[in-house]
Amino acid sequence: MDRILIVSGHDFRSPRKANIHFIARELAKSASVRFLSLGYSNLSLIKGDPRLELAGQANVASYHNGVECFLWKTFIHPCNIGAPSLRWFERAHFRYYRSHLPQLALSWIRDAGTVIVESGLGVAFIELIRQSSPEARIIYNASDDLTVLGCSPFLLSELSRVARYVDWARIPSKALARGFSNDLPLFLIPHGIDFQVWEQEETSPYESGIHAVSVGSMLFDESFVASAAELFPEVQFHIIGPGRTSRALSRANIHVYGEMKFAKTAKYIKHAKFCIAPYRRNENATYLADTSMKLIQYDFLGLPAVCPSFATGKHPNRFAYEPGDLASIKRAIQTAMRQGRHQPGHYRSWADVAKRLINPDAYPDTQLLNPDGRNRATLSRAVA
Repeated sequence: MDRILIVSGHDFRSPRKANIHFIARELAKSASVRFLSLGYSNLSLIKGDPRLELAGQANVASYHNGVECFLWKTFIHPCNIGAPSLRWFERAHFRYYRSHLPQLALSWIRDAGTVIVESGLGVAFIELIRQSSPEARIIYNASDDLTVLGCSPFLLSELSRVARYVDWARIPSKALARGFSNDLPLFLIPHGIDFQVWEQEETSPYESGIHAVSVGSMLFDESFVASAAELFPEVQFHIIGPGRTSRALSRANIHVYGEMKFAKTAKYIKHAKFCIAPYRRNENATYLADTSMKLIQYDFLGLPAVCPSFATGKHPNRFAYEPGDLASIKRAIQTAMRQGRHQPGHYRSWADVAKRLINPDAYPDTQLLNPDGRNRATLSRAVA
């Protein structure tokens, strides 16, 4: 049985689910899967890390739904300080952090036949992984652009430097292809859907009236929610897991929830009149039109979605606004409320995504791309 190690800034046990959680769950059905969670420290208390409820389980390995998990907690983990004058200290901190990886994590690396490194802090460990396990396959799961995540310039330069140690990268959007070297195989494998959760019959969590829902904290724009709630006092806005918020969201028709289990979140989405993806403006985040988990889920359920124009893509049932433009926000919400439900979109299962991630060239429908997003006819190097 293949031993697979996943290195991520998420934790498999967290109630909030990203694509890597679903991938890990599917891989664990046929392989031995370990999940190493990085970037957790006292600094996480300030940043409102969704893993805070796992604090009591830090630095201890345990099994959860068939996956062996380890949340590595340090005093302070390295991050983007933001001050150019302190970049030297920032780089030194990343190197110090990398050199103090726990022995358990090192043994997991040496035991692994496949290591999946997700975009984020795990990039700092790619060279160490290759040195510790020369025969392992290293797969980079490019869930997000590092600049959009707000990562340190150290990680951006490190990704370019260590790309030669990676066997291939999986990107869920062509827009994420830019910046990779020509000799790194890039496979386009879009996100999937957890059909079982969405097909369950659920009672509505809402009372009567018009309800809209937003899920998640990535690039969360609370100013949009505050404006929308003021423009539409008859609509109840349900905001799930937005991270830290301010008094701007204290209106009577705004309901803010903390981290919520995925199955419970599904009820709020299923029974909404329309859904929201209130992303802040970011010039590098156009890939969210393809990769936004919430927008995919909204579309799979046939629900109209309100989102900024850069996240609409070619989806006719997403209604665009310009951040900060009240007139466009009003038009987008009015149109979404008139729209009603549409024919659901078609998506792969997470089982299909996981199979393609591990063995991409076995599937003709998995596109091999150049860094400019164009299809590549042949591999420039062998893929095992």
